[in-house]
This record gives sequence, structure tokens and C-alpha cells, in this order.
Amino acid sequence: MLPPPSPTDIAAPAAVPRDDAPAAAAAEPPRPDGVTAPARRSGSWLSTILWLTALAAAGAYAARNPAEVRTLWERVVPPPPAAKTPPPRIVPVNATAARRADLDLFLNGLGSVVAFNTVTIRSRVDGELVKVAFAEGQVVHEGDLLAEIDPRTYEVQLTQAEGQLARDQAALDAAKLDLERYESLAGLKQITAQQIDSQRALVRQCEAALQIDRGVIDNVRLQLGYCRITAPISGRIGLRLVDPGNMVRAGEAAGLAVIAQLHPISVVFTIPQDEIFRVQRALAGAGQLAVDAYNRDFRTKLATGTLSAIDNQVDPATGTVRLKAVFPNDDDSLFPNQFVNARLLVETLREATVIPLAAVQHGPESKFVYVVQPDSTVSLRTVETGAAQGEIIAVTGGVEPGDLVVTDGIDKIANKAKVAVRGLPGKGAGQGAVAAGPPAADAARAAGP
Repeated sequence: MLPPPSPTDIAAPAAVPRDDAPAAAAAEPPRPDGVTAPARRSGSWLSTILWLTALAAAGAYAARNPAEVRTLWERVVPPPPAAKTPPPRIVPVNATAARRADLDLFLNGLGSVVAFNTVTIRSRVDGELVKVAFAEGQVVHEGDLLAEIDPRTYEVQLTQAEGQLARDQAALDAAKLDLERYESLAGLKQITAQQIDSQRALVRQCEAALQIDRGVIDNVRLQLGYCRITAPISGRIGLRLVDPGNMVRAGEAAGLAVIAQLHPISVVFTIPQDEIFRVQRALAGAGQLAVDAYNRDFRTKLATGTLSAIDNQVDPATGTVRLKAVFPNDDDSLFPNQFVNARLLVETLREATVIPLAAVQHGPESKFVYVVQPDSTVSLRTVETGAAQGEIIAVTGGVEPGDLVVTDGIDKIANKAKVAVRGLPGKGAGQGAVAAGPPAADAARAAGP
């Protein structure tokens, strides 16, 4: 509201022109440039007295009636509008409801796939490779024919050995007949005891020769059997290393091919030595522990198996211990020497209150979260946290199931700030097991060298 005008603010009445104004104008000397100067307004002492009188009367009236003058002034000059208070700033945020669920805790380790059995197929005899009976990458079974070596050399040796056996058998028969004659003549005193003993020794020599011949025949037959190379185990055979027509020799390092047993298959991975106690305690309590195998980027789950063994020593260079897990691998998703990330389930927190890990903030003295209130404001609460897995963390105090905790936009709010929650979720307390979030979030926690 403006103050009332003072008497000096009231304009004076215009001066009344006098009758002698033209004469005064005529008496004005001409200007050198020829331009006629404007007529000088002249007043009289009467107009001055009237002006001063009116001004004094207005001031006296304003002094006696200030309220009326103020009202009249407000009618003539309206007051400026009052300044409006700006509305409170509303910050858009994302929020998630805390819920009660089972939280699975994992240990992550770097590992590789190891076949249960790996066999390099090599020839046991020398000869020409005349046949390859397998296709590269084929699944073979124990006893299947894989390759053939030219058997003719060993067939000839077998014929020779059998002939030698027949000759020695005939010599044995003759020696036995002579021994019978000598023994019949011994009673007639027509032959000496020395001749009889010598004949008996000759019979034993012939019997030994027969035994040697039979051993030679068995050996040749064994070599002949090695000309047919069969699969010693069931598994998948790799690429062919020798083509038909080549000469192969016994004991060559390269061999003909490699067979790897893929059903089942194992994964060997490492965990930090500080976690050995947790694994042993969990294994003793549960009997067996589940292990999941993921690909290199920790996003695709390849297979699920069980822990089978723990190594008996810690690697002093890396401070880790090796673990072995067995996988059925029915879909052939795991290959020998494949790099994998292993996740070992060691513990499950039952009926825990869980919230996103992004909602927990770290203060100078404690951890806290922002909880959305029914009036769309946020309240800062100090929380006590437990174990974390991936993007999920268990809360042991400060938050109850159903509370909305802010997960995004935290840097723009403070206690009692007004917020607008994007996509407001339900506040019901969910039940069931909590997935550990994207496994890729655990890659940074993966153990191993």
C-alpha cells in the first residue's frame, strides 16, 4: 500500500494568462538568427497566492483525514500484486519396494572344462593305414571300429608260426614214442638208464618248443588284432590327424585322433583360500552343493551340476584352491578346455528383507536409504545391512517389507524432499527366492587368478 500524498505532491493550478502578454511578447527583442522566441509565460502575484492557498488547504485536509486520502490514493493508483510463494520442487525418482524373500549366496570362480577321460588313438603296430572308419566329430562307443592297418604282414607271420608249431609237435610225438620203447626195453636190460634219461629230456625240450611256438602264435594274432583299431572309451572323436594311405608306426606322439568323454564332464575352478571354510561347512551340512557354469561374459547359463571334490592344497602363488564339479552335459553345452565362470551356491538366507544394492548410501558414520512416505516426501533412514549378492542386499534393520526405497535420483534429493516416483510399484511383500540379479554383476567379484 502506498503512503498518502504530501501537500507538495498536489499539482498547482495553471497560471491565468494576463492581458498584457502580447505586449510583453512584442517588447521581446528579435534574435540574431531571425527565429522568433516563444512567448514568455508570465504570472501574477494573485495566481501565486491562490496556488499556495490551495496547497496549504490540501495539506491541512490530508493531515486531518489521512485514511480518506489513502483510500482516494489507492483508487487512483492500485497497489502492486503481492509476490506469490513458489511451489515446492518435485524431483522424479525411481523406487522399489522392499520385500521378504530367500537370498541365495554364491561364490564365483574362474575355471575350465575338463573331460572325464581323454584318449589319444595311436597305432600299436607298424603298417599302412588302409581304412578310416569314423567321421570327424562323431560320437563313438566303446568297441566301435575306428581304423584298419594293412594286416597281410602279420597274416604271413601267423602262418609261419603255425608251421613251426606243427613241426615241433611232430618232433614231440616222435620223442614220446622213442621214450615208450626205451622204457619197455629197460626191463630186459637191453638199454641203459642214461639213454632213457636223455630221451625224457628230449621230450621235455620238445614240449618247451611247443610252448614257445604257441606264444609266438598268440603274439602274432595279437599284432594282427591291433591292425583293427577300436574305440577304447565312449565319447566324441576329434579331427582326423592321419589320412588313409600313410604309413603309421607304433608309439607315434600325434596319433590318429583324440576321443574325449563328454557325458558326464567336469569343471575345475578356483576360489579364494579364505572361503574354504564356508564351502566345507556348507558341504558338510547339505551333502552336496549346486554349481552353475556361465559363459565368458557371465550372462548365459550353460549347465548346472554338483560339487564333487576339493583339492588337498592351496596354490601359494595365487592363494586359491581348486574345486571340481560334475555336470551331466546331456545337451553338449560344455566342451573340454572351454573357459567358464563357475558359481557355487554356499548358503541361502531364508525370509530375509531385501532391497536393491543401489538404494544403500554410505554416510560418514552409517549407511542409509531414502524411503518414500505417503505424502510423496522422502525420509532418510539409517539401515543395517547383511550379505549382498549381485544387485540385491539383505537389510537387518531400518527398513520393513513394503517400504519404497529410492534407487535412482538419490543425488538430487535430501531429507523431506518432494518426489514423484516413476512407475510406482506395489507395496506388497513378495515371497520366494531372490535371483541374484544379472550374473554379470558378480563378475567383478569372481575369484581366481
